[in-house]
Amino acid sequence: MTIDIKNLVRKNILNLQPYSSARDEFEGKNGIFLDANENPFGNLNRYPDPSQRKIKEKLSELNQISIENIFLGNGSDEAIDLAFRIFCEPKKDKVLTFSPTYGMYEVSANINDVELINLDLDKNFQIDLETLKPYLNDENLKIIFICSPNNPTGNSIQNIKYILENFNGIVFIDEAYIDFSPEETFRNQIENYPNLIVSQTFSKAWGMASVRVGIAYASDEIIKFYNKIKPPYNISQLNQDAILNTIDNEKINQVSENIEIILKEKKNLIENLEEVDLVKKIYPSDANFILVKVDNADSVYQKLVNQNVIIRNRNSVIKNCLRITVGSPEENKKLLKTLKSIN
Repeated sequence: MTIDIKNLVRKNILNLQPYSSARDEFEGKNGIFLDANENPFGNLNRYPDPSQRKIKEKLSELNQISIENIFLGNGSDEAIDLAFRIFCEPKKDKVLTFSPTYGMYEVSANINDVELINLDLDKNFQIDLETLKPYLNDENLKIIFICSPNNPTGNSIQNIKYILENFNGIVFIDEAYIDFSPEETFRNQIENYPNLIVSQTFSKAWGMASVRVGIAYASDEIIKFYNKIKPPYNISQLNQDAILNTIDNEKINQVSENIEIILKEKKNLIENLEEVDLVKKIYPSDANFILVKVDNADSVYQKLVNQNVIIRNRNSVIKNCLRITVGSPEENKKLLKTLKSIN
């Protein structure tokens, strides 16, 4: 399947003359800098690298992917929002996703005034291809968002390759939880599918949620459009330094160890939740959280909150379901003890 990405991009974005910052025009490190209207005094007085090149070089080495295929954003939410701005004409184009899933796809669609088609996942929280197929030929459908492993259900989504091979628009795969999953990342497929965007994040497995740095992997053509429309300094130097401090060999080993601890704790948590009377069903999870069904989610949630144990009430999304993030061993013990005490 041949896809011309430029045919998917909004005309005003194709014709856009991007903002050129002082650090875009001069990238050297030495000299007297009088070009960016910065204050000459202080330790944080200079603008950060707008291209975040050092982080991209580290990620390129780590994942064997060219830096030309990497975009860094202010969280994965920026990568999601910019996809709307690049490809979707307000009041004309559409995007599609599957429910239940991450709520920011809908929020971004509403902010950008783009119609959202929301198809229900089946009883196993998988895509029903027969329901999807009629939409794949809609010329105004520009993006399909797929969260895998899915939030809040926790399972990996199947049949993604079918969509990649049969849809002429952009397929955006949100892999925020991929580091906890046995499934292979789609990051390594960007050379095979020019319409593929894969987002990942430093917030989950890397344990850096407060830093707010997300990643998008895509063809160099798509990444050029991302860089064309992003704010000039979208990631602060403080946050860039925090990421660089984490992506070294010693810290990476610690991240891997933490993932193993979380996965072990998840297994233990599931085994113990099976013994809790009020838990009626535990859904399969490839993430760092577990979705459980109870008789009265609102009541259970409030009783946990009353004892300072905070989980996520997903009753409004999936009837009587609660989402439990896998915590530390001590936190998980407290959760289980509290659950068992609830009448």
